[in-house]
Amino acid sequence: MAGHAAKHDYHLVDPSPWPFVGSLGAFLLAVGAVGNMKGLVGADHPLAFMYGDGAFGGLLLGFAVVIYTMIGWWGDVIKESRRGDHTPVVDLHLRYGMIMFIASEVMFFVAWFWIFFEYAIFHEVRAGWDGATLAADFQGLGTWPPVGVETFNPWHIPLMNTLILLLSGTTVTWAHHALQHGDRKGATLGLIFTVILGVCFTSLQVVEYMEAHFAFSIADGGNLYGSAFFMATGFHGAHVVIGTIFLAVCLFRLLAGQFTPEKHFGLEAAAWYWHFVDVVWLFLFAFVYVTFG
Repeated sequence: MAGHAAKHDYHLVDPSPWPFVGSLGAFLLAVGAVGNMKGLVGADHPLAFMYGDGAFGGLLLGFAVVIYTMIGWWGDVIKESRRGDHTPVVDLHLRYGMIMFIASEVMFFVAWFWIFFEYAIFHEVRAGWDGATLAADFQGLGTWPPVGVETFNPWHIPLMNTLILLLSGTTVTWAHHALQHGDRKGATLGLIFTVILGVCFTSLQVVEYMEAHFAFSIADGGNLYGSAFFMATGFHGAHVVIGTIFLAVCLFRLLAGQFTPEKHFGLEAAAWYWHFVDVVWLFLFAFVYVTFG
């Protein structure tokens, strides 16, 4: 470990401002988002200072702080690696941490699949509930999708996005394999193609959302279908954006010569994350779009 004579294989990090700054950014982001959705943006509102002069002032401020935290915090991790603080033991624990993170993400998506399957499989039971509030919420759920909801054709944009993600899974694997064998040109091309495919997926999903015709009125149950659909596919889309940025950063690091065949966990972690995103989409396509669409 550089700069001190440590007698163990662990890296004890220096005091860092990033946990506090990141928490502050997340708070501003959450409050700004709620404030904008609830219309609390007037200059005469008691909490107007949280939102700024514009409609998205607080939201953009929180987002900027979060991005700044990511750049600074992850930049420190990269610096630690380059100065030799990431010993084999630390590297192993980073892998364990990434595995547990992906496992937590799996359970995150299990929740959205669970609620979608709850509506799709037991919609007739829900439609028969007699509670005054529940009867209104679940009215029209005698079928799934609810009457009046126009779903997407799974064999158009969703199929194109499926093919795009499957292809991106092969290109990121190509990039990882090429780097392991010292082929920096192949690794660079693989990452470039993967980033481009990630951008294509996000672009097509934006087009798909713009063409959505879900009815969100309580009377026909469209609010339930729309909520289940957009929460599942929307969070997946957010993960695609995050994964694309993750891979783009790896591309820049590769071009800067920071990855070697022996030491490239950043790229390996990005590849794991991207394959996770691919698998989640396959389940979304198979069940949300095709089976229950």
